[in-house]
Amino acid sequence: MGARSIKRMAADILKAGVSRIKIKDTKQTEEAITRNDVKNLVRKGIVYKIQKKGTSKFHSKTIKKQKKKGRRKGEGSRKGKAKARTPKKEQWIKTIRALRKLLKELKESKKIDNKTYTKFYMRVKGGEFRNKKHLLGYLKDHELLIEKEKK
Repeated sequence: MGARSIKRMAADILKAGVSRIKIKDTKQTEEAITRNDVKNLVRKGIVYKIQKKGTSKFHSKTIKKQKKKGRRKGEGSRKGKAKARTPKKEQWIKTIRALRKLLKELKESKKIDNKTYTKFYMRVKGGEFRNKKHLLGYLKDHELLIEKEKK
């Protein structure tokens, strides 16, 4: 049988395309007539398939490592506005939670009384303070922090 028909049968057996099938010894393949003969040739290694060429993941992996470190985030790599990357609401949640936590800690450590706590809780909700430093600075400037007497 010809090499073409053997390749076709082998491609069917090995579940690959005809172009991926290679033959080492043509003399032994000429003797093959049936499908079983071709299967035997495959078992012996005379007829085999070439491995597929895939896309290398090397570069994508290195880029991923770099991004994990915080690299490749410059202005040229950005798509979308700053508020699209971290929405306004997320920024608000981040700041409000930090400020409320600070107020709670101040109240529990008795550095502010309940009245000032409720007053400033509402002020924080109104967006009066940018961050923790701003809030603490305001409390210190207006002498609302209760400092324990030194012994």
